[in-house]
Amino acid sequence: MAGERHGGMPGLQKRGVPRSRWAVAREGTTMILNGPGISYTEPDIGAEFVPPIPEHPREAIVKLCEHCTNRLLHRDELLGYEYWSFAEAATDEQAEVLCKMKMRRPYTLPEMVKLTSMPEADIEKMLDDMSYTGLLEYNWENPEHAKQWVLPMLVPGSAEFLNMRVSQLEEHPVYAKFFEQASKGPLSKATPMVPPGGAGIGMHVIPVEKAIDAASTSVPIEHIEHWLDKYEGKYAASTCSCRASRRVMGEGCADDPADWCIAVGDMADYVVETDRGHYVTRDEVYDILRQAEDNGFVHQITNIDGENKIFAICNCNVNVCYALRTSQLFNTPNLSRSAYVAKVEKDKCVACGRCVEVCPAGAAKLGQKLCSKKAGGQVPEYPRQELPDATKWDHTKWSPNYRNDNRIETHESGTAPCKTACPAHVAVQGYLKLAAQGRYDEALALIKRENPLPAICGRVCNRRCEDACTRGRVDAAVAIDEVKKFIAQRDLDAATRYVPPVVTPTRAGGFDQKIAIIGAGPAGLSCAFYLAEKGYKPVVFEKNERPGGMLTYGIPSFKLEKDVIEAEVEIIRLMGAEFRYGVEVGRDVTLDELRAQGFKAFYVAIGCQGGRLAGIPGEDAEDVTVAVDFLREVNSGKIDALPGRTIVVGGGNVAIDVARNACRLGSEYVEMFCLESEAQMPASEEERREAVEDGAHISCGWGPKEIHLDEPVVCAVSPSSAARVSLTTWAVLRPSTTRTTCVVSMPTA
Repeated sequence: MAGERHGGMPGLQKRGVPRSRWAVAREGTTMILNGPGISYTEPDIGAEFVPPIPEHPREAIVKLCEHCTNRLLHRDELLGYEYWSFAEAATDEQAEVLCKMKMRRPYTLPEMVKLTSMPEADIEKMLDDMSYTGLLEYNWENPEHAKQWVLPMLVPGSAEFLNMRVSQLEEHPVYAKFFEQASKGPLSKATPMVPPGGAGIGMHVIPVEKAIDAASTSVPIEHIEHWLDKYEGKYAASTCSCRASRRVMGEGCADDPADWCIAVGDMADYVVETDRGHYVTRDEVYDILRQAEDNGFVHQITNIDGENKIFAICNCNVNVCYALRTSQLFNTPNLSRSAYVAKVEKDKCVACGRCVEVCPAGAAKLGQKLCSKKAGGQVPEYPRQELPDATKWDHTKWSPNYRNDNRIETHESGTAPCKTACPAHVAVQGYLKLAAQGRYDEALALIKRENPLPAICGRVCNRRCEDACTRGRVDAAVAIDEVKKFIAQRDLDAATRYVPPVVTPTRAGGFDQKIAIIGAGPAGLSCAFYLAEKGYKPVVFEKNERPGGMLTYGIPSFKLEKDVIEAEVEIIRLMGAEFRYGVEVGRDVTLDELRAQGFKAFYVAIGCQGGRLAGIPGEDAEDVTVAVDFLREVNSGKIDALPGRTIVVGGGNVAIDVARNACRLGSEYVEMFCLESEAQMPASEEERREAVEDGAHISCGWGPKEIHLDEPVVCAVSPSSAARVSLTTWAVLRPSTTRTTCVVSMPTA
């Protein structure tokens, strides 16, 4: 995608806002902006950190709340999270000093002495103490370059600063609730007034540098380089307050909050001197920005201090960022939009769907034909959502589910049927196009975004994508699975395998938390893959001597070679996962013992490897077994021959596997009995054909009734007639050298 200029950043007309009347809200009457009566679907997160307001609240704190709260709310209540945040952050004396300061007006030390009539040393210490807490900030932006203190607005400002030191936030979790509400409430009535560019409200998104044409028409403030040049030598990496606060409230993400926000200029000095960050070089800033882009984070700059002036460059995760939330919650893109919008270059687009995944505003939808050839190559018109600047806007139109809605909304044109039909929702169109262009590594990388085991799936997939392929309406479906198998074959050769890069949402180089995965089947391997990709070092415990679970011990080798499984596992190992075989958790080592070893989380992926008998008389007879156990013994090498005759009860793919194994192990006669008709058999047509080619016989329309205990006879009943049939064709009076094996394949409970 490339950047294209769109719109400007006009100023917002100031409007007189009447001073609100204040009263202390009693317990049970406190208004919650995202609670009942306002938003009916977004939970009141962080409410457990807010005690009831005391019957006799501290007067100085009540006055401070009034002094610092945005008047756009027109509130006449004192809210609990607001009261307790200021009550825990400030003494009464500090609150009285803060009430004497005008918001966003800088004060030098002599001015503060004059304002408070306090001794210079005392007021200076108090100002520095409040700066350390986060109630104040400071800079040297005056002709004399004298230090001056500022009472900031809540957001961006003091609500953020209170959340930026993790130790302080953990000690006072009510700060998290305060920040979450302060970043939302004041904007609830301002949204209809916000023009393109934000006009000094909140944050402002700027594009990835390489996406902007370097022509003279580009806007300097939209370039990261512009800001790095302006504040040359004054950069500091600091904690992301949004990530930190959401994590405290149990609504966070996988990101480590540390070092994603880059303070510049005097703010860099402030965050370092108040223990909120550390200085970084320009090269380190570049490294942070690159890593942020690899993770799909959004660059934002502060937008409240006037033209050509910022104090930070943030790298925001759309799932937790409060600034991006305001745009989506209120459906007001102007709150954070860039002066550029993305456009699709149709010659380069391969329909991978990645733009849908990373768009922070959900602007691109699944099925949206951005590169339509109709109407002279013009992008088709789609219905536009109503916006606050054109419609009366209140809480009924807010979008509290924006995080989910952004990812699931699909245009009426729909998603490609092959992608929709794929259980893993792999971008089929994308990797087919990349493969056609000979870009095999890119195709394999795209597949592994959603499917960590492509070589395995290429061999055992039931090809739902091909069943849904619209090409089948013309002649035959595209051989999607064969293409996937061809691409994934590269993983079997060390010289061509694709090991996904580890992209960590942390600046610490990876995560040191120990995570145990119990089971090395498909679920456990997938979990290890995605954890390793995020920078964790998971440890996989497997009770068997080989990985793969049912992939190894359930699927016959003639369908899935074991070296394919080993190759896929090796890639996960190279990504950073550790495998411990022959260790059964619960017997060889307990969860408590693993906790004592430092494991912080557990993913239980023990599978569903138990089979189920039919529940008929005689099923406990000798040589009667369930399919899962039979296949496990075959794949473990415990059964290397199967003399005599074999009856298989069932009609699914597992039953087919049993029948084909029996044929290959030397059974004299193999017959499957399934309840369904041939057209209704769960097994695919291809599977049935291969079973017959191997020598198996398939009898449809029969279900088991009983197994004789006195002789190796299976009795079956037809669903169409209640006639009892004795299957004597299997040599009831067999010689001692002959046996009849009955294998039951039933769905697991």
